[in-house]
Amino acid sequence: MPQNPTPAHLPPSLNEIIEKSIRDNWEITALSDLGGINLPYKDVAVYIEKLHILFDAAGLKPGDKVAICGKNSSKWAVALIACLTARLVAVPILHEFKPDMIHHLVNHSDAKLLFIDAAIWENLDEKLLPALTGVLFISEFGMPLSRSKKLTEARNNINELFGRKFPYDFNPSDVVYSRDTPDELALINYTSGSTGASKGVMLSFGNLWSNIRFCLDHLPFLKAGDGVVNMLPLAHLYGMTIDMLHPFCRGCHCFFLTRIPSPKIILKAFADVRPKLIITVPLILEKIIRTKVFPLLDKPLMRILLKVPYIDNKLLASVKAHLQQAFGGNLHELIIGGAALNPEVEAFLKRIGFPYTVGYGMTECGPLVAYASPEENKLRSCGRVVDRMEVRVDSQDPANVAGNLWVRGANVMKGYYKNMKATAEVMPDPESGWMNTGDLCTIDSDGFITICGRSKTMILGPSGQNIYPEEIEQSLNNMPYVNESLIIDENGRLVALVYPDFDSARNQGLDREALEKIMADNLDALNKEMPAYSKVSKIKIFEEEFEKTPKRSIKRFLYQP
Repeated sequence: MPQNPTPAHLPPSLNEIIEKSIRDNWEITALSDLGGINLPYKDVAVYIEKLHILFDAAGLKPGDKVAICGKNSSKWAVALIACLTARLVAVPILHEFKPDMIHHLVNHSDAKLLFIDAAIWENLDEKLLPALTGVLFISEFGMPLSRSKKLTEARNNINELFGRKFPYDFNPSDVVYSRDTPDELALINYTSGSTGASKGVMLSFGNLWSNIRFCLDHLPFLKAGDGVVNMLPLAHLYGMTIDMLHPFCRGCHCFFLTRIPSPKIILKAFADVRPKLIITVPLILEKIIRTKVFPLLDKPLMRILLKVPYIDNKLLASVKAHLQQAFGGNLHELIIGGAALNPEVEAFLKRIGFPYTVGYGMTECGPLVAYASPEENKLRSCGRVVDRMEVRVDSQDPANVAGNLWVRGANVMKGYYKNMKATAEVMPDPESGWMNTGDLCTIDSDGFITICGRSKTMILGPSGQNIYPEEIEQSLNNMPYVNESLIIDENGRLVALVYPDFDSARNQGLDREALEKIMADNLDALNKEMPAYSKVSKIKIFEEEFEKTPKRSIKRFLYQP
C-alpha cells in the first residue's frame, strides 16, 4: 500500500510539539492524579527545567539512558517528558516486575539514572546497580542514592540553581527545548510479550513523532483543556504514546488512576472527567459492558421486546444512551487496542451504533499500525494502515487466506537493544525496511486488516490445517461462566484452559460440581461450532486468573505443556 507523505509544514521534531503545547497552554491544567496533585502546564515546565539541571549535574549527555519504574502518576509523566526534552533515552520499566528483573533491565539498558517509586526501591539492592549515578523518587524527586557529589549538591540546592538560571521570571518564552532528529534514539521499551521473554525495543524520536502526529491529525474533536482518563500503563507504548503524550501535545488535561483500575474506579473517573476520547483494552471494556449492560438485556421481557420491530430500535437507543452515560456522557470515540475484542461485545456495540473502533499496533511500531474511524470501521477488522506506514501480507490470496503481516515506514523501530539476533529474526533484510510482525492476518480490497492470530501460537492440525487458538477462545469466552480461556496443544490434542467467572457462579449458588457440569456443556456446544480438526478434547479449570502482559494479553508461553 502507498506510504503517506509527511506534510511539508509539519517539521518532524517531537520536542518542538511538546514545547509549543506547553507555551500555548501555560495556565491550564496538564496533569492530575485523581484525588491528588494538579499540575498546570507552567508547573510541568518548571519541573522539567529542574530535572534538566539535575541531569546536567549528573553528567548526562544526549543519548544517555534514564530508567523510570513506578505506578502511573503525574510525576511519572513529568520524568518521561523531561528525559525526552533533554534528548536522553528513557527506559520505562513496568512496576509489576520483580526486583531481579528490575535489576536486570536497569543494568542491561545501561541506565545512569533511575526514577522509581519509594515502595519499589525498598526491595532493590543498590549494590546490584553499580552503573547508576543516582536514584530519584518519582513522587517528590527525593534522592535516596547519589554517587556524585555534584548531583548531591544540585539536588540539595535545586531551587537556588533554578533561580540563578531564571533570575527575573520564568515564562513561556523561556521554554526552549533542544531539537531532536527523526533517527535519534528516544526510548528503549522492554516488551513483556505473550510469547516470550522481554526484548528492548529501540524507538526513535521519529517513531514517536509519527505516532503522535497521526493522532493529532485524525482525532480533531479533541481540544486543549479536554479531560482524558489515563487507565493504561505508562510503561507500555499504547498508554504512554496514544493515551498520554498525544493528549499532552494537544494541551489536554490527563487524569491518572493511581490505584488498580477496577470497573468501579474507572466509571467514577469517567463521571468526574466526562472524556471525549477513551483509550482502552478489551478486558476493561468487556468488564464494564458485562456488568452494566448485558444484565439489562438478559431480562426475559427485554429479550422479547428486542425482537419486536420499531420497539427494538427504541430500546437499543435507550441502551446506547445508558452506556454513553456510563462513559461520562460526553464520549466522541472509544478506541480499543492491545488484543482482540470479544465478538459478542463488538457485535453489540455495532448494533447500537456506539462510537467505537478497534485499532492494531505493537511496541515495535510505537505502537500504531492500523486504525479506522468509528464511521468506517468494519466488524472484526482493526482498520487500515496508518499514515507514513505500509503493509504487505505473505499470502497468494491475502483477502481470504491468512499470511504473515509485514510492515515498514516511519513507525518501525530501530531494532532490539543489544540483541542483533532477535532484530535479524524480524528484520532479515534491514535495507528493505520491512519488519515481520509475527501476526497472521487477511487484508481486503479496501485495505482493512483482520488479525487471525500470532504465527507463534498457530497450531498445525492433524492433516496440516492451520488452527488459530484465538478464534476458538473467542467462541469459548462467550459461553456461560467463562471469564477467559487459553487453547493449547497437548500431545496432539487441543485442550482448553478456562478461568471461570467464580463470582457469578457463587452469586447464583453454584457449587464446584455444578460449575464443572456447565463447563462440560460448554465443551459440547463449542465443538458443535468447530470444524473437525479444531475440536477441543477437554476443559481444564484454573483457579486463578491467567498472568497478563501490560496490555492484558495472556502470557501464553507460561502455559504451554
